[in-house]
Amino acid sequence: MVQMWKDAAMEPVVDCCAPLLEEPLAADDAVLLASWYGVLADSTRLRLLSLIAASGEACAACDLVEPLGVSQPTVSHHLKVLREAGLVESEKRGRWVYYRPVPARLEVLSRALGGHTG
Repeated sequence: MVQMWKDAAMEPVVDCCAPLLEEPLAADDAVLLASWYGVLADSTRLRLLSLIAASGEACAACDLVEPLGVSQPTVSHHLKVLREAGLVESEKRGRWVYYRPVPARLEVLSRALGGHTG
């Protein structure tokens, strides 16, 4: 079992979940996981998370607009959704905001699908 969190502040609320290949999900666990996977069901958000995770950290305006080929407001919207889901965290430095993945949250998603991390 690994912990899930109810918000981006990573407050533990429930232990979740045995990998799908080991045992069926409880109804509450399925609802929680579905909400997180739903965030990643958007191709732009999935690409954003991939870009950020691959580099370890990325500046929203500097690093993410051009590779995605979308506007800055679109990138900002999707980053907000990822941040609110707790999949990325942000840090403002001067006038720029930098994003980095939240490994513990990504590990929960990977383990629930039966993936192995570390």
